[in-house]
Amino acid sequence: MLAQDSKTWPDKPVHIVVPLKRTPFGAVGRFAAGVAAELIERLPDLVTLEFAKADRGGRIFVDIGRNRPGATVAAAYTIRARPGAPVSAPCTWEELERGDIGPRTFTLRSMASRVAEVGDLWSDMSERRQSLRAAMEQVRQLQAGAGRPGEAG
Repeated sequence: MLAQDSKTWPDKPVHIVVPLKRTPFGAVGRFAAGVAAELIERLPDLVTLEFAKADRGGRIFVDIGRNRPGATVAAAYTIRARPGAPVSAPCTWEELERGDIGPRTFTLRSMASRVAEVGDLWSDMSERRQSLRAAMEQVRQLQAGAGRPGEAG
């Protein structure tokens, strides 16, 4: 299993970030698409690839489009030009699970105290880079039917 990090974003619930060793964009995109397909297969009432909010039916948008050349992504500690100056901030899965934080929890005014309290949660990200190879193989096996509950593998 790949280790992953999370961060808030003022307009979205959470971004999931996986620190990787150098990996071609095509491989990352195929992996993201495979994971999304598996999520949709297992949780069709919860997740979707539908970009338009009107077409999501309340489901969570799995945005695999950030994994291609030229795609933009907001860096950690980015401030949005919105009321209250919300900030995209690294957070822990435990904070998310407890409901302690949300998309607008961190602001320009509160970030200094946040970093003083918990530090930079991504300061060691470059040391935690990992290979995508084993995870890509797991996705291939899942897509082939191996490993799905109730199916032969």
